[in-house]
Amino acid sequence: MTPLPPALTKWFTTRGWAPRRHQIAMLDAARAGRHALLVAPTGAGKTLAGFLPTLVDLIEAPTEGLHTLYVSPLKALAVDVQRNLLNPIGEMDLDIRVETRTGDTPADRKARQRVRPPQILLTTPESLSLLLSYPDSFLMFEGLKTVVIDEVHAFATQKRGDLLSLSLSRLQAIAPAMRRVALSATVADPDGYRGWLAPHGDIDMVARVTGDPGAEPDISILLPEDRVPWSGHSGRYAAEQVMAEIETHRTTLVFCNTRSLAELIFQDLWKVNEMKLPVGIHHGSLSREARPKVEAAMADGKLRALVATASLDLGVDWGDVDCVIQMGAPKGSSRLLQRIGRANHRLDEPSEAVLVPGNRFEYLEARAALDAVEAGELDTDVFRPGALDVLAQHLMGCACAAPFDQDAMLDEVRSALPYSALDAETFSRVLHFVENGGYALRAYDRFRRLAHAPDGQWRVTHPDFVKQHRLNAGIIVDAPLLDVRFRNGRKLGTVEENFAASLSTGDTFFFSGLSLEVEKIDQTDLIVRATTRPARVPTYMGARMPISTNLAARVQALIHDRDEWARFPADVREWLEIQDHRSRLPEPGRLLVETFPHEGRHYMVAYSFEGWNAHQSLGMLITRRMESQGLKPIGFVASDYALATFSLERVTDPQGLFSPDILEDEFVEWVQGSHLLKRAFREVAVIGGLVERQHPGKRKTGRQVTFSTDLIYDVLLKYEPDHLLLKAAWADARARMTDVGRLADLLERAADTMVHVDLDRITPLAVPVLVLIGREHVAQGTVDDALLMEAEHLAAEAMRLD
Repeated sequence: MTPLPPALTKWFTTRGWAPRRHQIAMLDAARAGRHALLVAPTGAGKTLAGFLPTLVDLIEAPTEGLHTLYVSPLKALAVDVQRNLLNPIGEMDLDIRVETRTGDTPADRKARQRVRPPQILLTTPESLSLLLSYPDSFLMFEGLKTVVIDEVHAFATQKRGDLLSLSLSRLQAIAPAMRRVALSATVADPDGYRGWLAPHGDIDMVARVTGDPGAEPDISILLPEDRVPWSGHSGRYAAEQVMAEIETHRTTLVFCNTRSLAELIFQDLWKVNEMKLPVGIHHGSLSREARPKVEAAMADGKLRALVATASLDLGVDWGDVDCVIQMGAPKGSSRLLQRIGRANHRLDEPSEAVLVPGNRFEYLEARAALDAVEAGELDTDVFRPGALDVLAQHLMGCACAAPFDQDAMLDEVRSALPYSALDAETFSRVLHFVENGGYALRAYDRFRRLAHAPDGQWRVTHPDFVKQHRLNAGIIVDAPLLDVRFRNGRKLGTVEENFAASLSTGDTFFFSGLSLEVEKIDQTDLIVRATTRPARVPTYMGARMPISTNLAARVQALIHDRDEWARFPADVREWLEIQDHRSRLPEPGRLLVETFPHEGRHYMVAYSFEGWNAHQSLGMLITRRMESQGLKPIGFVASDYALATFSLERVTDPQGLFSPDILEDEFVEWVQGSHLLKRAFREVAVIGGLVERQHPGKRKTGRQVTFSTDLIYDVLLKYEPDHLLLKAAWADARARMTDVGRLADLLERAADTMVHVDLDRITPLAVPVLVLIGREHVAQGTVDDALLMEAEHLAAEAMRLD
């Protein structure tokens, strides 16, 4: 075994510990000068493994200046790691400074860090990108030895990963001997991540280190005291049972899939908290002041439970957490493993977790997720080409630091795997966009950010553009809220803009118990009028995480394999048995479509298991096609498992509705007619630096940003329809906002795999989906009781055997 310096050996020994095999393997990779990817379960000491070579190096050869850069997807994680690093450093009495640098770091400390950096700096991708925009970044990073990227799976395949990949290429150019290290507990495709991490995508340059498996997690599914609910997706019915779990554990993390659900669960728990135990809440919308207080209270053991969202999925090490509860379905096995790992956070002790399914489909999803975890099966990640708006932001940042040569910069950019296939013509288009905004905008001085100097170098035209870049750089663009108003100005409430973006003039939706028709959508308001027409589009229900492809396939397999049913509760078994008796069961490789009448309407339910996002988009498209075929559609509802449409005329040929050409005709018409494209354009315009979010001393509101980008969008659409950012917006709208990849797969196979069953009444599997229609028709406050009665009524009809 590679020997450790005496100080480290003594530190391990005094704790009764010994370095784990993968920690020593990471040290060996460092001594061989190799990049490394460590995949090890939560609690295996990944963070120490990532920093062990740094500690050894600084003990054996103490040095001033920046030695190691640690990059985390979360501010909270950077603070947590700082605490966990400072303890051993203090106990060994080492002269090593560790500091964080995030958006929350005071400006005077940021300035001092650039002049006198610590040996270890903990930061985020956005803060690193900003550091690289300063001229003194070349001095600051010239001695950099290692970059450690924690929880790499959380952002490598997204735009934040594109930005970090470009920053790594820049750092490698400044410090050619720099090593790259990445850490993760949940990676299904290690070679994909090795390629992303490696310079030029050369995976052979990256050592793959795998940690020993930990104790098997102890996962159970919490069932209600009477039976599994027909409807709902939150598990709110189980508040008293969840509180009982909290009472019997030291500290419990209660995970919810959305911020709005986290707020509801937090309130539900307090209502049944008879012992008045300290229970907190943590999510991304909390203020900058509130977040650290909650995290500190958890770290100090002052809370018995914390209700949280994905804001705490990653790596935060609170050793006293001994139970994790997942409200609603986990949506993916990797996410579930990540969350389970927050309990105990020790390799040799089983993590205890409880899943609380919201309805019968979610029970099957919870069972499938549990099986996937037991089988060690993780959700796959899709690597895609780097986004051009991110590249534009990076090029501007590089120019802020120093002038650059176009060919040398292209070579540097191509060394980042997401941009390795970037052709010279596209790169030139991106560069010229940064130069002057493009053909239609180049007459305006405010867009002339770069100039091609006589010496061949690209330079920033004015210092004001440098300030503008540093104030506005970043990848996360907040979605503004729109006021729902009548034409006379009366306000009904607010909706998130991404719901409003899917609407067109004339669409109807339910809001506050009213059926409303869209008259106009502008930058700040959704102008509506009351209508007697049925609501066509379901109300936006908050951000949804769609079920993963792997988990969806497992759910279908569970339904199809009768041998598995013995594990299910009696009411879930009965649900499936009567479905099989009265209709058909969904099966892998087949698309089951049921049609039936109910209360004067005609319903079509497709059990496609492609996730809420894809089903929502498909519902928009199919109801448009139904309209053109004279089927008089009234509306649709979508879940992760199925899509249901309801109309005045009967659907006799569902195959004609599910043809692939819907993505060429109705899809383009829908995206252009709705505000989806404008929303996507706003994001790429902000990221690409075309529109500012902040001026010195003043931050624009989301609505002001929308107003600016809408004006530019209209100009470009008219005068330069092939503008770089319009193409980037289309790519975003297709991929991210509509899940078009899953849609295309579904439509491609629909004609050959569809099984159509025409029935005289509703079926058991259709009940959870149809109850969602009731959700759109009930005023707030009476929802739960009304839906319960509706579900019972539908279930009684569906489960009748005659």
